[in-house]
Amino acid sequence: MAGAAPHVMVLPFPAQGHVTPLMELSHRLVDHGLQVTFVCTEPIRKLLLDALAHGGEALDGIRLVFVPDGLADGDSHRDLGKVLAGVLGRVPGYVEELIRATGASGEKKVQWPVAEATMACCFQVARNLGVRVASVCPSSAACLVTSLRIPQLRLIIVENNLD
Repeated sequence: MAGAAPHVMVLPFPAQGHVTPLMELSHRLVDHGLQVTFVCTEPIRKLLLDALAHGGEALDGIRLVFVPDGLADGDSHRDLGKVLAGVLGRVPGYVEELIRATGASGEKKVQWPVAEATMACCFQVARNLGVRVASVCPSSAACLVTSLRIPQLRLIIVENNLD
C-alpha cells in the first residue's frame, strides 16, 4: 500500500478556467505531502496536456485520470446545457468507481474528494462510501455570493412583479 500521505481526489468542472486553478491547488497539496489524483473529462485531456507541454508545471506527484463527460457522440461541447447534463449525470458514477478502485487496488484509498462547488454532484457519492468531502470555489467571492443568493433574488423578483 502507498505511504501514509493522505490521498485526495481533485474534481474541477471541465472547462479551462476551472481546471487551471484546481491544478494549481493540486500542486500546493503535493507540496504539503498529499497524494493527489486529478480527475478531469476526456475533452479536457488535450488542453491540459498541451498546457503542461508548453511550460505548465510538471505533474510531479499528481496522478491524472480522465473520464468520459457523458455527452453523446456528435453533441457539441459548446452547448452548456448538454455539457452540464452530461457531466452532472455521469461523472458521479465514475468518481464512485475511482474511489472504490483506489481502496481495492492496494493503493491508498481516497480520503478527501476536493471538488469545485459546481461538481457538488459528486459529494453524495463520496459520503455514501464513507469519504469526507471538501468544496472549493475558484471564482471570485462576488460570484460565489451571487450564486448563493439566487433563491432570494428570484423571490424578490416574484414578490415585486419584476419578471
